[in-house]
Amino acid sequence: MSEPVVVIVSGHPCTGKSTLARRVAERFSLPLMSKDMCKELLFDTLGWKDREWSKKLGWASIELVFQFLEAQLAAHRSCIVESNFKPEFDTAKFLELQERYGFTPLRIQCVADGAILFERFKRRSESEERHPGHCDRLNYDEFRETLLEGRLPPLDIGGPLVEIDTTNLDEIDYTAVFTEVDRILNDDTETVR
Repeated sequence: MSEPVVVIVSGHPCTGKSTLARRVAERFSLPLMSKDMCKELLFDTLGWKDREWSKKLGWASIELVFQFLEAQLAAHRSCIVESNFKPEFDTAKFLELQERYGFTPLRIQCVADGAILFERFKRRSESEERHPGHCDRLNYDEFRETLLEGRLPPLDIGGPLVEIDTTNLDEIDYTAVFTEVDRILNDDTETVR
C-alpha cells in the first residue's frame, strides 16, 4: 500500500492559501482542515474580544489542525492542511508525524509581492469578509514587517515544493498545481525523503 499524501498549503495571510486549498480539495475530493476554519469556529463558540485572545485561539487552532492530520494519517488517508505554517514551530511536528505514520508531503507555498500583500491584508481587515474575532485592524504593526517580505520559508520536511506567486489573484495557474497534486497522488513508486 502506498503512503498517504499530505498536501500542505502555506504562506502569509492574504496570499490566497484558503482559496487554493479549497480548490485542490474539491478537485481531488480530499478532506481539508485549515487553521482559520478551526479558529472561526472557536470564535463563534467561545466568543472574541481582543488580539491576545485571538492569538490564544490561533495556537489552539493549529493544534486542532495537527490533531485532524494525525487522525487522517492513522486511517491512512490523504488530506490537505492549510495554515501559515512556521518552520521554527511546525517542522518538528510534521517530521514526528512523518516518522510515526509515513506520508508523502507535497508543499504548496503561496508567495506575493510584499507591498501588495500588506495592502491586501489591510483591505481585507477593513471589509466584512474577515471574521471580527481575528482583530486584524489591531495588528497592522505586528504584521507589517513580515508581510512586506512576501514569503514565509517553506517547511524543511522533504517532498516536492510548488511555489505559487499570488501577487495577481486573477492570474494564478491552478492547472499547474492540479497537475502536481495529481502526479503525487497517483505516483506508485517508492517515495524518497
